[in-house]
Amino acid sequence: MGNFVLQELRAKAPIGRLISLPRGHQDLHAMPVSAGYEIRTKPDYQWDGRRRGQSPFSVIQYTIAGAGNLRFENQTYRIRPGETMLTLIPHNHRYWLEEDGYWEFFWISLNGEEAMRIQRAVLATTGPVLKLKEETVNQLADCLARLLSSETDTPARASAVAYEVTMLLYDDVFGVHTMPPVESRAMQRVIHYIDANLDKPLPVDRLAEISGFSRSHFSRLFAQSEGMPPAEYVLLRRLKQSTRLLASGDHTVKEVSGMAGFADPNYFAKVFRRYFRVSPTEFRKIGLAASIMTMNTETSPPALQKEPVEYPEADAD
Repeated sequence: MGNFVLQELRAKAPIGRLISLPRGHQDLHAMPVSAGYEIRTKPDYQWDGRRRGQSPFSVIQYTIAGAGNLRFENQTYRIRPGETMLTLIPHNHRYWLEEDGYWEFFWISLNGEEAMRIQRAVLATTGPVLKLKEETVNQLADCLARLLSSETDTPARASAVAYEVTMLLYDDVFGVHTMPPVESRAMQRVIHYIDANLDKPLPVDRLAEISGFSRSHFSRLFAQSEGMPPAEYVLLRRLKQSTRLLASGDHTVKEVSGMAGFADPNYFAKVFRRYFRVSPTEFRKIGLAASIMTMNTETSPPALQKEPVEYPEADAD
C-alpha cells in the first residue's frame, strides 16, 4: 500500500465518522453520509441493501487487502484488492465477509440528488465493481482524510468534498473515450468550440457542423462521449461559467448572464435557481461559488435541478 494517506489511516483503524450536519433551508446536491477505514475478520460483517432504510444513499468501498463478497441482483462478485464496490441504497444487493475471511477497505457514503444521479449513471455503465485508476484511488483517499477531519465541519465544505468524490468517479468512468479516434477528435473539437463560445448562440445544428457529422449522428456520438445531450452540456457549461464570474465579484448578475451566454437575465436567474436552489445573488453571498471553484470539475457538470429546465429554442437538441 503505497499511498501515505492510507498508511496513516490504517494505523488508526478502525476509524470512521457518521457525518450529520445542519443544512439550513438550502438543498445541497451532494453530501457525505459516512466515511472510514476498516479491517474486518469476522462473518458478522454483512449488509443487506433492502434493509437499510428508504432514504437513498450510496456506498463507495475500495478493497485494499483481502476480499469480500457481493451479491448484486442475480450475480455474485468477489471484491478483490484494487477493486471498488459501488452500491446504492435501497436496492436488492447484499455484501458480506465469510468465515475466516479478511477484508481491509475504506469507504465513503454519499447522498444528494446530483451524487446519486452520477453514481446511477456509473453503475449502469460499469456494474457494481469498478477498476479505478491509481490516481483516482489516491484522490479518493485524500477526500476520505478530509471527511474524517475537522476540515469538513460545515455543510458547504462537506458538500464540496462529496461533490469532488462524485466527479472523480465521473471522470474515471466517462472521461475515457472508447469511440474511434476520428470521432473522438471530432467531439473534442466541439467541446473546445463550446468552451470558447459560451457567450454566443450554440445551436445543435452548428455543433454538428463543427463535428463534420449529421445532426442525428452527432447527437448520438456526443451523448456517448459526454454522458448527456449537447444542449444539456452547453447549459451546464454556461452555469459553470456563471459561477466563476459570480465568484469574481467583478460583474453584476445581468452582466454575468450575458457573459455566460444567457440572453435573458430572467431566464438565467430561473435556471440558476432550479439547478442550485438559490438565486445568483444568494449564491454569491453565501459563498457557494467559492466552494464550487475549489473543486476539480473543469469538465464536469454542476449539481442538477429537481425540476426540468426548458432549454432555449436556439440551443435545443
